[in-house]
Amino acid sequence: MSIEMPRGLPFSVDTFGPNTTTKRMKRHHFLTHAHKDHTVGISPSNVAFPIYSTSLTISLLLQRHPQLDESLFVRIEIGETVIVDDPDGGFKVTAFDANHCPGAVMFLFEGRFGNILHTGDCRLTRDCIHNLPEKYVGRQDKAPKCCLDYIFLDCTFGKSSQRFPTKHSAIRQIINCIWNHPDAPVLYLACDMLGQEEILLEVSRTFGSKIYVDKATNLECFRSLMVIAPEIVSEDPSSRFHIFSGFPRLYERASVKLAEARSKRESEPLIIRPSAQWYVCDDDEDDYCQSVSQIQKQTKVRFNEAVKDEFGVWHVCYSMHSSREELESAMRVLSPRWVVSTVPSCRAMELDYVKKNCFISRFSSDDPFWKLLDIDMEVSSGAVTDTQTVTLSCCLVSDVDFANTKMEPVIEASTIKKQLLSLSPEKNNLPVTLFGRARLSSQVSDQLHERKVVHSACVEKLNLEEVVEYGTKQETVEQASCRSFSSSSPKESCRDLSGELRKLYRSMNAPVPRPLPSLTELMNARKRSRKSFKL
Repeated sequence: MSIEMPRGLPFSVDTFGPNTTTKRMKRHHFLTHAHKDHTVGISPSNVAFPIYSTSLTISLLLQRHPQLDESLFVRIEIGETVIVDDPDGGFKVTAFDANHCPGAVMFLFEGRFGNILHTGDCRLTRDCIHNLPEKYVGRQDKAPKCCLDYIFLDCTFGKSSQRFPTKHSAIRQIINCIWNHPDAPVLYLACDMLGQEEILLEVSRTFGSKIYVDKATNLECFRSLMVIAPEIVSEDPSSRFHIFSGFPRLYERASVKLAEARSKRESEPLIIRPSAQWYVCDDDEDDYCQSVSQIQKQTKVRFNEAVKDEFGVWHVCYSMHSSREELESAMRVLSPRWVVSTVPSCRAMELDYVKKNCFISRFSSDDPFWKLLDIDMEVSSGAVTDTQTVTLSCCLVSDVDFANTKMEPVIEASTIKKQLLSLSPEKNNLPVTLFGRARLSSQVSDQLHERKVVHSACVEKLNLEEVVEYGTKQETVEQASCRSFSSSSPKESCRDLSGELRKLYRSMNAPVPRPLPSLTELMNARKRSRKSFKL
């Protein structure tokens, strides 16, 4: 996924095409890796300036889109620093390994705008962190010599409390699972996603066999492997190891393979899916998880060995993204002044480091932070350091006219929120988050925009002071908003509104109020306590 960069920056990362909401044209473009959700919009007609990326990422992209011209790109390899000339002042860019997929990098930008690390998609292990310049890395509970001003952070699994095994450990689990099933005539590996080639390389090396890829049905995977690891690719279907497409309809196709083996009275094939999604699924946000039965959800998750689900598929927790624990550890070591999530819902605000350290009061009126956001600060130093100022992350909006709306950018009781921001946006602009609207495609963007407009109208009816004092109220903001919203749009359900409102709170880096127990729940609890007391 990708979000747009602030208007005060001359560059964009993983954001291309005419569907961007940033009003100022970015002069420089950077691509972290070749996954499709990060390359949306790249075409000769949409990008008029060079795109900086690694050679491997460029090769993968040109193979997928042969109509692109190689002259559109500028190569920057891992560990290499490039000086970029710009009318507002040149800046340095250095690429670092993102530990995500082949060719994936993080970009460190250093210029008049400050020091910015954009992780793209990443797995921030200790080794990955210590590849960064020493001056930005703290050691032995000591702060780094030079603090990063901003980190655009991959928080894909920022909500999960699970402790992921390392990639190496996960690969060993896959190898052990194969060793434990010597009678399986065919082994299907659901590893057709860019970033799982390391698994295939180790399997091929361990068992001395090439891996069959069906070119007719999985052409993209075949082409990618021919660029990354052509020595392990086989077009002979008699090979024991086969690439198996992950999604969609993984279980449907797995059931067919298992049923065929049973009908022929043969040994069942072994189907392995290396992924962290099965371990961290969230019913509110993942459609795949809704198809998993309650029995599977209640299964004790094990991270030290492969786990077989009720459909006959073996799972191994292989993650290309950081766990919450890894993110927290990385933030403590890097000690950035500000953290922004690069995935929807602004999950960075759920990190303990962000809650404790990222406050608007830390920025003086002349701090480059405001210039980066293209915000004109007309506030005294005393007002900026007001202790009533609430934590702020993705709620400063570069394209929203707060003067004509009742929804405040900062939730607080004092009038300081009106002094913090003095914006001069254009009219008829779509509401977006601080660093642009996270988007998968223009269609998804439009749907999100429509929902945000509806909920913006809903929030106008709320007394925002209840957000600050929700603990002393008899009802939560979500419950109040559901009732006020039901009168204006009865078609929307209260459940949908609560989900959207939670996302709205996250986008403003404000804690999501937990609903108070209903009267029915309290009465039932009281009855249960009385019964247990009598017994």
